[in-house]
Amino acid sequence: MKQSKSFKLLLSIALTLMLVCSSWAQSTAVRRIGVLTPGGDFAPVLEGLRQGLAQLGYLEGKQITFIIEDTKMETLDPVKAAMRLLEAKPDLLVTVATSHATAAKQVAGNIPVVFTVLTDPVQSGFVASYASSKNNFTGVSNSVAPLSGKRLEVLKEMVPGIKRGLAVVAIKETIAQKSFQFLAESASKLGIQLVRRDVTTKEELEKILLETPKGSVDAIIHVPAILLRNHIALLVDKANKDKLPFGVHTEELVKKGALVSYGEDNRLIGIQAARLVVKVLKGVPPSDIPIETPEQPILVVNRTTAKTIGLRIPREFLEHADRIVE
Repeated sequence: MKQSKSFKLLLSIALTLMLVCSSWAQSTAVRRIGVLTPGGDFAPVLEGLRQGLAQLGYLEGKQITFIIEDTKMETLDPVKAAMRLLEAKPDLLVTVATSHATAAKQVAGNIPVVFTVLTDPVQSGFVASYASSKNNFTGVSNSVAPLSGKRLEVLKEMVPGIKRGLAVVAIKETIAQKSFQFLAESASKLGIQLVRRDVTTKEELEKILLETPKGSVDAIIHVPAILLRNHIALLVDKANKDKLPFGVHTEELVKKGALVSYGEDNRLIGIQAARLVVKVLKGVPPSDIPIETPEQPILVVNRTTAKTIGLRIPREFLEHADRIVE
């Protein structure tokens, strides 16, 4: 009897130790984070994600490892890239931009997805509501479309004489269509006539810019789209040659020669998303994590471009800028 009791006690201790060791191993295992990104101007999102996770105690190579698929500003197929990520068996996916969230939605199955820079996730059908996705998605949306009207106000404040603005719309992209709606509402209130031109290719963009005579518009107003982002140099060149103010939505484009931007900071979005990633890694279902919006729009001015187009920026305006590019 004593031997039987001793054996049972030893077996119980052994099983307890096995469970503890298993639990410890799971808690200390390196977690695999798949990242699906267009790269290019969106690279700061990944930089912010790395920074945010490190600040929260998740160090690359220790607690986490990244598996990254960069589609090079969409010259590569994001769906195929997403499938390659799944082959690496990640614990969760982080997507950058609406197109890449769409790709993940097609192939991710039940794997948790934390999206970033996703346009209108509710209306686009990714989630049921901002309070709860009701599925395996959560993340940080973007404010690109809703802020389009505010960006026009900022440009008007900077250059009060604007009466006509060229707005090139990539009609195949949802973000461009949504952004133009907000832009048109603001233009009507500000008394600005929008000269809308629709495009689907780089060649059409080149033709429109060539056929827009100098002096026919007072500004170029960027309507966010991947197509235009990929060929931003064409718009910057037109603006500089014709001495036109060119307002955009992100600092990365100001660094490429646009005059002014008002919008989200992609690096800060990455930091914000890191907090959601940690919740998922700790076992919180994505459906229990409310969708967030960017926390802080920023105003960025390119003073060199202002000199190039002969614009004197009001001192009061510069005092409100978050960053100035020289």
